[in-house]
Amino acid sequence: MGAPPRVVAAEHVASEVGFTNSCIPEVGRLLGLAAAAKPYGVIAESGTGSGVGTAWLHSGLGAGARLVTVERDQELARRAAGVFADDDRVSVLTGDWRLLEQHAPFDVFFCDGGGKRDDPERVVELLAPGGLLILDDFAPSPHWPPRFGGEVDELRLFYLTHPALDATEVLTTPASSAVVARKV
Repeated sequence: MGAPPRVVAAEHVASEVGFTNSCIPEVGRLLGLAAAAKPYGVIAESGTGSGVGTAWLHSGLGAGARLVTVERDQELARRAAGVFADDDRVSVLTGDWRLLEQHAPFDVFFCDGGGKRDDPERVVELLAPGGLLILDDFAPSPHWPPRFGGEVDELRLFYLTHPALDATEVLTTPASSAVVARKV
């Protein structure tokens, strides 16, 4: 199955501007599924980049849902906004990830930029009850507690054991994993 047209368009933007940190297709499909699970939800993303993850979220976006994403790089945000210019359900904000707070609570939150590491407790607080949180870019660990670079991965452990979350880690490729959680 090929990528949705907006994903292709956002990948083209990434190529044009030399952006190399786009969402991988394996995570993208997960994002589309998460968005589709909340057809009237408020969907958020921290770290728009060129809009590839945004486009995957958009691929599952219900007619009654809204998608808000934020990117601190002004040029990337402008270019990503162009990919969604014809869909008023999508808002691309420029600035700090905390701009998302005015749109919370979130039914789906793909936290790929600000917040994930610098304010994880706030990330959890921004979820609606039953809201889904997706965090990618982890290296799989066969150990418990999870380890990275020979040390306990405190960030991953925070999300996997947070009392307000039901969380699990899923392999997205043999070399990468994502934490998927639901706010209880």
